[in-house]
Amino acid sequence: MVVEHPDGSLFVASYGNPPRPTLWKSSDHGATWKRVDVGTEAQNAVGNSDVSLAVASDGTLYFVNLLFDREKMEGAQVSIGVSRDAGATWRWSVLTRNRFADRPWVGVSGEGVAHVIWSDDTGVHHVVSRDRGATWSERARVFHTGGSSHLAVGPKGELAVYISPAYAGGFKFAPGIDHLALSTDGGESWLNRPAPGDREWGEQASAFPRWVEPLAWDATGALYSFWTNPEGLWLARSSDRGATWTTWKLAAANERAYFPYLAARGQGELAVSWFSGQDAALRFNVARIDASAPGAPRFLPSQPMQLDSWSRTDPPHLDPAGEYSGVTLLRDGGIGAATPIFNSKNNRFGFTWWRFESR
Repeated sequence: MVVEHPDGSLFVASYGNPPRPTLWKSSDHGATWKRVDVGTEAQNAVGNSDVSLAVASDGTLYFVNLLFDREKMEGAQVSIGVSRDAGATWRWSVLTRNRFADRPWVGVSGEGVAHVIWSDDTGVHHVVSRDRGATWSERARVFHTGGSSHLAVGPKGELAVYISPAYAGGFKFAPGIDHLALSTDGGESWLNRPAPGDREWGEQASAFPRWVEPLAWDATGALYSFWTNPEGLWLARSSDRGATWTTWKLAAANERAYFPYLAARGQGELAVSWFSGQDAALRFNVARIDASAPGAPRFLPSQPMQLDSWSRTDPPHLDPAGEYSGVTLLRDGGIGAATPIFNSKNNRFGFTWWRFESR
């Protein structure tokens, strides 16, 4: 995950080595990076798995982490760290210690209200902070089962959650579940809507890799969904909070495209990422989408990028090393993205920072 702070600093987060969450900061537009001291285990700074970042307009930075028990192969805790001084100091809160906790997300409304969701064996949960992370209040469950595939927070506090059938790290499956949950009252109530497009899900793992199904609101209140399937890359937009959708096929699939991500701002200004191919042909892809004008959006992909992340198999092969790679629309008009480096053979670990200029 990657975000840009209002002061221009960049933050990148990823899976960490237990127990400390992993966060980096750049104060020079990505030229150099430093590891952020996020606190200690005694302060509840704990996490080694799924992460999410969000930053409010006042600069409050939110960093949510999942602790995954690798012996039991199940989630054990969700914690969130909050920094009001661009990562210099942190306040941590434990949101849950329920079994099978999984895939937390954090988002912030234009009014500064922070929202966190995650899933476990009892459904998709939602907590809110109205005091910059000092306290967190539990709201009604988003849904009684399924996975917290993604969260998007709109300009007026609208909430959209993608509920997927896979949850508990992919070890549990809720047949027939695949929809959006929408709220216009801060999560006090939820309305279920069908997800746009066609997706196949399978128990444990699908033949077509799928986990995060990204959503994003732009500044006008339009909701976007970006997904992939064997036919290609797809984008849908709803101007009535998911009641109806306009759908476009952005590109045909010459090879398998999977693990998408999506960011939005302004009026129809979008950035997306996805992986394509496999083994030696595996590549990371980023595109800008201009959906501001009537009619079909302009789809402007970059050149596919070579990765330096490898499987643990013998012999190793190129691997995405995750279920998505975050992108962000930078304040100066560019697009920023980060991909993992996991190269045991050459003892290289970390991430690659990518920047794509506006055009």
